[in-house]
Amino acid sequence: MQLFTRRVGSGPLVVVLHGGPGASHDYLLPQYDLLATRRSLLYYDQRGGGQSPVPRDTPVGWREHVADLDALREQLELDRLTLCGYSWGGLLAVLYFLEHPERVARLALVSPASITADYRREFEAEFARRMAAPEIQHERDALRASGLRERDPAAYQRRAFELSIAGYFRDFHDAKNLTAFRVNARTQEAVWSSLGDYDLRPQLKDTASRVPLPPSLVLHGTFDPLPIAGSRELATLLRARLVELPVGHCPHVEATNEFARALDDFLPRA
Repeated sequence: MQLFTRRVGSGPLVVVLHGGPGASHDYLLPQYDLLATRRSLLYYDQRGGGQSPVPRDTPVGWREHVADLDALREQLELDRLTLCGYSWGGLLAVLYFLEHPERVARLALVSPASITADYRREFEAEFARRMAAPEIQHERDALRASGLRERDPAAYQRRAFELSIAGYFRDFHDAKNLTAFRVNARTQEAVWSSLGDYDLRPQLKDTASRVPLPPSLVLHGTFDPLPIAGSRELATLLRARLVELPVGHCPHVEATNEFARALDDFLPRA
């Protein structure tokens, strides 16, 4: 399977896993490129998203995503990967580790998607609650009444996008600083469907009892609609360093300097 890739920087390689599922790497930019100092970053658009489209009958469940990542490792001719996963990409990195623990050198998990379906349901309820907040509803009503859709369709689409993701942020006005992206709904639905009523904790405990754990970092915002309790559990299970920032789901946007510093100190560099 041919996936779109983008490489930047030079030095030890870090594979960056975007979120979604079904999104693309674009919305990690430009902030993630700050990490391409004395190291190289390899981004790729996961199957069924961005510039890696697939036919409708091509499977796009979590096992296919894990297999794609391992095929990429083989193409790179690397025994082990350093992974930096954001949101769903953080969960993908954990799934890859559980399937191939001997092939992971280091794990950096930023605002990782939850490690249980129960935590995911908590997120969905909290996100819906935030999106129903009066101040966000007011902004949506104002946009509809503004006439911007007719005057400047591109500006209207941009503003509509910002308001569609407002619930992810501690201060929803920060949504304007996130690079716009689209999610392929079929891919998103297929990944969550393939995971079912999942709970990765027993497998994490079992794996940790059998193999040496890679050095790991978990970074999570205390105002993230994704339950921080899940990342605290994950950090304990991986014996990872846990960094908590007073932000929502997008630390690379909401606290760019603190995000870059934490990752730069952890990731390998020349």
